[in-house]
Amino acid sequence: MSQNTLTLKPGKPWPLGATLCEEGVNFAVYSEHAETMLLAVFDGSDHEIESAVALPARTGFVWHGFLPNARAGLRYGFRVAGPFDLARGLRFNPSKLLLDPYAKAIAGELTWDDSVYDHMYDHAGHPVRNQMDSAASVPRSVVVDTSFDWQGDRAPRHTAAETIVYECHVRGLTKLHPSVPEPVRGTYAGLAELAMIDHFTSLGVTAVELLPVHHFIDDAFLVEQGLRNYWGYNTIGFFAPMSRYSSSGDDGGQVREFKEMVRTLHSHGIEVILDVVYNHTAEGGKDGPTLSFRGLDNSVYYRRPPDRPGDYENYSGTGNSLNTHHPAVIGLVMDSLRYWVQEMHVDGFRFDLATSLGRDENGFETWSRLFAAMYQDPVLRDVKLIAEPWDVGPDGYQVGAFGSHWHEWNDHFRDTMRSFWLGHRATLGGFALRLAGSADLFDRPGRGPLSTVNFVTCHDGFTLTDLVSYNQKHNEANGEENRDGSDHNLGFNFGVEGPTDDPEIRDARYRARRNLIGTLLLSHGVPMMLGGDELSNTQEGNNNAYCQDNEIGWLQWELDERAQEFLAFVRHILSIRNSHPALRPVRYVESEHPALHEPGMVTWKDADGSELLPGEWAREDPRLLMVTIDPAPTLTAQERSAVLIMINASNDDAEFHVPKLARNGSTAWTVELDTDQVSGISSVVLHGGRTVTIPSCSILMATA
Repeated sequence: MSQNTLTLKPGKPWPLGATLCEEGVNFAVYSEHAETMLLAVFDGSDHEIESAVALPARTGFVWHGFLPNARAGLRYGFRVAGPFDLARGLRFNPSKLLLDPYAKAIAGELTWDDSVYDHMYDHAGHPVRNQMDSAASVPRSVVVDTSFDWQGDRAPRHTAAETIVYECHVRGLTKLHPSVPEPVRGTYAGLAELAMIDHFTSLGVTAVELLPVHHFIDDAFLVEQGLRNYWGYNTIGFFAPMSRYSSSGDDGGQVREFKEMVRTLHSHGIEVILDVVYNHTAEGGKDGPTLSFRGLDNSVYYRRPPDRPGDYENYSGTGNSLNTHHPAVIGLVMDSLRYWVQEMHVDGFRFDLATSLGRDENGFETWSRLFAAMYQDPVLRDVKLIAEPWDVGPDGYQVGAFGSHWHEWNDHFRDTMRSFWLGHRATLGGFALRLAGSADLFDRPGRGPLSTVNFVTCHDGFTLTDLVSYNQKHNEANGEENRDGSDHNLGFNFGVEGPTDDPEIRDARYRARRNLIGTLLLSHGVPMMLGGDELSNTQEGNNNAYCQDNEIGWLQWELDERAQEFLAFVRHILSIRNSHPALRPVRYVESEHPALHEPGMVTWKDADGSELLPGEWAREDPRLLMVTIDPAPTLTAQERSAVLIMINASNDDAEFHVPKLARNGSTAWTVELDTDQVSGISSVVLHGGRTVTIPSCSILMATA
């Protein structure tokens, strides 16, 4: 390729994006309404080479061209000429340099200045095309050599019943870790360091779920305040790993480093799940920047009200919604998902505001066009699909309405367990439903208790430590006068807001945390832990740390004695879950509770050993409950350990009548978990037919 001239050949329309071969690079991009598609290429000093050159060929709606002698690391973008009419949703402006939607890597940062907007307003308030060139202010797409030695990498492919999800942030996880080398802290490489592998394996988690790693940008209003979009729910590149998390530069090194991270985690049996944001893009509402999709073909890539084509449907609350009932956009999402599975070897996805992706013309559909495409795709058949089953649009709350192949975040579980243990309104029946896999929500054809993803905390809200330390959010550092973040906290501070040296309050808080995490890991379904909860991590009461790329959002690894004890407790309860199939059923089991099904496996009792009458399921106090889980006879003798769980969520000690195991008349139960103990460990043996005192606000779990 000569220094100052671009000569393009027709090339091929597929695959979309920039495809490297020995002879050069093929470029292909989709646009239905463009009149000319121009390729802009940048030299080693990041200066545009001559003028952008038109892609010489078009097949259907795909524009394409081949650049001979081009190599990996080449930076490029597109300029698109066509009609500009905001009222009709036509927003072509060749002065805007656009990212390739299929770019495998993105380099550089966005500079928020007037040039990044495709229109301005005249003195009469009418929008006019903005002729300022944006090239100096926007990121570049990068040609990537995707070859990589996977060294025989094999996906762990843990079953849903085996899965324990650990939700974490690539940067925040290791930014302060003293055993991670400083040059790789906060990066993909840092996450794969031996110190982190040891932590994951000693905990017993099977999958890390990474907050968004698709390339994103920082919002203008955050940049103005000296903040950043820390969480990353502001995607602009659905194929490109975020360069901010790379210790290997942004010219393609981020792709290699991500693959190395996955390869290392897989070698230790740990799956990688990505939190993905296909519901909207970083271009925002009608006055947002023009960075990629808007300038390529606004009317194709975004949903627009039929009576207001110049505006946007906004099911995400961020200004736009991706048009996932258009074939080209369905293709974009599907190609992205397949790329991350086939090329990057990830093991699953958690879909942010997934209801938005299931919206066709008439609202949410279990088998929307996109969901149907995902279901039949052979590449996606073996990976985990997790829905956040709501959005902010009409009828957006769809918990339990997804297809048989989905797992769903279960906020009913979160709210019920918080209420039960922190003294808010809660019933025995509600608690039992959540403990036994939320059959009221997921007992549908093809579904079961593993359809629910149970959690008591997640990135969006209080940490576990803050949940028992604050009644109110404290988001002042976010710069919005504490107006942001949810007011629906269900937290409890035990009489003192924030940290305290009062030993009684500290003990009560630790006990509450042991009960919450214990209940999570004893419940049927797929458990998800918030990374850092096991470390007693705090965000100082901030329940919306999305913009806190600092010590508020980063995990603290220097643990005092009490924090070390709690970490040991979490490891203990995780080992219990991993040891007992009775805690991980794949089907609902029958019991006296009217919503639960499969003969003779679960028995619910009051503390005195009597069966709970139908009216008692609505009881709020006393919060005393006993459940016996007897595994299916198809399991091996070792797997068939029966489980007894005795729950005292009242404020007083209570006498429990220890049951005999109906299967074999066994009278001996070995206690494996006692949340009244700091360690959670107990070696007490209980005998059926006798009574045992369960201390207030605690759980006793035993096996036979």
